[in-house]
Amino acid sequence: MNNPFDLFALPDEHEALREAIRALAEKEIEPFASEVDEDSRFPSEALTALNASGFNAIHVPDEFGGQGADSVAACIVIEEVARVDASASLIPAVNKLGTMGLILNGSNELKHQVLPAIADGEMASYGLSEREAGSDAAAMRTRAKRTDHGWVLNGTKAWITNGGRSSWYTVMAVTDPDRGANGISAFMVHKDDPGFSVGNHERKLGIKGSPTTELHFEQCELPRERIIGEPGTGFKTALQTLDHTRPTIGAQAVGIAQGALDNTIAYVKERRQFGKPIAQFQGVEFMIADMAMKIEAARLMVYTSAARAERAEKNLGFISAASKCFASDVAMSVTTDAVQLFGGAGYTRDFPVERMMRDAKITQIYEGTNQIQRLVMSRALLR
Repeated sequence: MNNPFDLFALPDEHEALREAIRALAEKEIEPFASEVDEDSRFPSEALTALNASGFNAIHVPDEFGGQGADSVAACIVIEEVARVDASASLIPAVNKLGTMGLILNGSNELKHQVLPAIADGEMASYGLSEREAGSDAAAMRTRAKRTDHGWVLNGTKAWITNGGRSSWYTVMAVTDPDRGANGISAFMVHKDDPGFSVGNHERKLGIKGSPTTELHFEQCELPRERIIGEPGTGFKTALQTLDHTRPTIGAQAVGIAQGALDNTIAYVKERRQFGKPIAQFQGVEFMIADMAMKIEAARLMVYTSAARAERAEKNLGFISAASKCFASDVAMSVTTDAVQLFGGAGYTRDFPVERMMRDAKITQIYEGTNQIQRLVMSRALLR
C-alpha cells in the first residue's frame, strides 16, 4: 500500500541535497581533515570544493547571486560537512552568521554591496564578543562615533571565527553609551577599511583548521551607509541573528556526532576481543543504541528550529537555544562514548574520533554557552 504520509519527512530536494553534499564532503574534504587538524591550517581544499559547488553560502538570496536555500537546507549542508570535518563546516556556518543580520535588517544598497561577494566565494564573519564581554555581550567597549563622512570605530573584538580569512565582518559597537543595550549599533566592516587589522590567532583545543582571532579597530573609518538598520538597533539585530544561526551550531554538533557514530559502528564490527567482535557484547550494543537515539532526537530538534526560523515565527528564543544546547550536549556525549568504544586506539590520532571529541567541545561554548542557553530558555518560558 502506497501511503504518501510526509509529515516529518524531508522533501525530495532536501534528500537530494544531502546526497550531493555528502558525496562532495567524503571525496573533497574528508581526505584532508586529519592533516588540517594536525597542522592547524585552513581547509583550503574544502573552501575550493564548497565554492565550486555553491555550498559555501547556500543561504544567500538568489537576487544577490546566491541559491536562496532555506534554513533547513543550510543546516543539512553544515551537518554533512561537519560529519567529516568540523573546521570546514564553519565555512558555510559562519558565512551565514556573518551575513544574517544584514539579510534581516540591512539596506538593499548594503546587501548588494556585500552579499554577491559572499555568494561568489568570499567569506564573512561576526564580531560581537570581547574579552570582557562574552556572555554579557551588552557590556562591550568597542565604540562607533558618527562623523561628517560616516563612522569611526575604536576597540577590539575577540574570538572571531575565520578571522583574517573573511572579507566582510558584521561588527557591533556602542554608538550611545547612555542607552545601554539600546545604544549598540551594527556595522559591516571590510578587511581593507583604514584602521582595521586582524590580531593574533588563538591556539585551540579543537576546530584547529578554522582561524580564531581578535579584530582591532583604530580610528577605523566607515562610510555612513555601512550601518545595519538604524542606530541603536544593533543589539536587537545581534539577538535576531542568533535566533537564526544557533540551529546551525546544532547542525554542526549533529554532524560531528554522526561522524563519530559512523566511525564507531565500523570499528566495533571489526575489533575482536574474547573471540568475537565487540559489537556483539551487550554493553557495547547499549552504548551504540543510546548514541544513535540521542543523535536522532537532536537532528529533529535542529531541523524543527530551522524550519520555524524560516517561517519567521515570533519568539524563536526558546527553540533556537534549545536546539543548540541539546545538540551540542549530545555531540559531547556521543564523541566521548566513541573514544571509549575505540579503547586505547580512540585516544590516538590514528583514528578521527579523538579529533571529533575535541571539536565537539566548542559547540557547547560558542554562540552562547549552554549555561546561557538555559537562561534564554527559562526566561522565555517564565516571561
